[in-house]
Amino acid sequence: MMLNLFVVFLNLLGFLLLLPVLIILIQTFSAIFLRPKVLLEGQRKSLAVIIPAHNEECGLLSTLQYLIPQLEAGDRLVVVADNCTDQTALVARSAGVDVIERTNLEQRGKGYALDFGIQHLSYNPPDFVVVIDADCQSSPNLLDRLVKVCSYYQRPTQALDLMHASKTAGLKVKVAAFAWLFKNKVRASGFANLGLPCQLMGTGMAFMWKDISKASLANAELVEDLKLGIECAKNNQPPLFCPDVAVESFFPENESGIKSQRARWEHGHLAMILNTAPSMLKDGIKHRNFNLLALLVDMCVPPLALLSMLIFTYLMMAVITNYFLVQLTPMIIAMLVLILFASTILISWFKFARHIITFLGLIYVPLYIFLKIPLYIKFMVRKQVEWVRSNRDDA
Repeated sequence: MMLNLFVVFLNLLGFLLLLPVLIILIQTFSAIFLRPKVLLEGQRKSLAVIIPAHNEECGLLSTLQYLIPQLEAGDRLVVVADNCTDQTALVARSAGVDVIERTNLEQRGKGYALDFGIQHLSYNPPDFVVVIDADCQSSPNLLDRLVKVCSYYQRPTQALDLMHASKTAGLKVKVAAFAWLFKNKVRASGFANLGLPCQLMGTGMAFMWKDISKASLANAELVEDLKLGIECAKNNQPPLFCPDVAVESFFPENESGIKSQRARWEHGHLAMILNTAPSMLKDGIKHRNFNLLALLVDMCVPPLALLSMLIFTYLMMAVITNYFLVQLTPMIIAMLVLILFASTILISWFKFARHIITFLGLIYVPLYIFLKIPLYIKFMVRKQVEWVRSNRDDA
């Protein structure tokens, strides 16, 4: 009896694991085979750009040089120098932009910096607010395009957010760049082509003032962008993906920078799944908010490395079960999950990422996954709960 219950449990576990694989499969095929929807434009009114910056003296000037030429009469650009111990504020002032400084060591994180910027703008509010990270290169028409699309649809609008591996980067960074592209471009494009919303990505985001001014920003969430996107969807304003303009940056190449970035994103993502998924499901069903349910489905796909690890673990369990109990069903489910997952990754790589990593480089992926095991163990034992800036190579 107990053995039968175990097999039933294992089969159920396999079907649960199949769900996120089917989601990314659908998103990938939609990104490839469905035609992108043409986004219409509304009126461009006054806008303010907010750049939260914590010790960004080295990369900030480059970011400003991309944005300042895009400003029109009546537009503003505000740099929030947040708990800085370097010359971030001085660099921003030298570029001729508005600078506000915030010091509060008890309340650290991007959410608090954004809230501080919004409070500053509230004395003379613009029609739109665009949020850009301090280390981004942006498309020449980024501001104009984001604001006009946001104006027409009256919804938060998200540009394509990409992080690149430098030419000298090792395979670990290239694998990370591929995973980032898969999440932010392939999966987001797939949902957008299906007419579904996207997750907010933290930079390259445009909002109407009447909405962002009411948002709950002052928090220490590790993935404040994910939280904000969910809040928007709950208010029937799900974020809209605008992939024809982009913000781009580079992964840090030093080991400490990579580890801190990875811990912040993935611990924050997993925590959001555990903390908000039940309430999102309840609210989505109760209010028939299908866009919120779509974001829930997308959010509940684990990070690629973790999903790969879960699939491998399930496969080993299925093999052992078949060997001792002669039960083929778990093996069939495991092989189906593995084939669909591997096919999705290979198709995405072939279509979108051959310039990032070679096919031979993909052989490194199992080792990359193995190296991330301590990250997930740390989440279960002592997860990261505070925002920490990643150490970049120029820092």
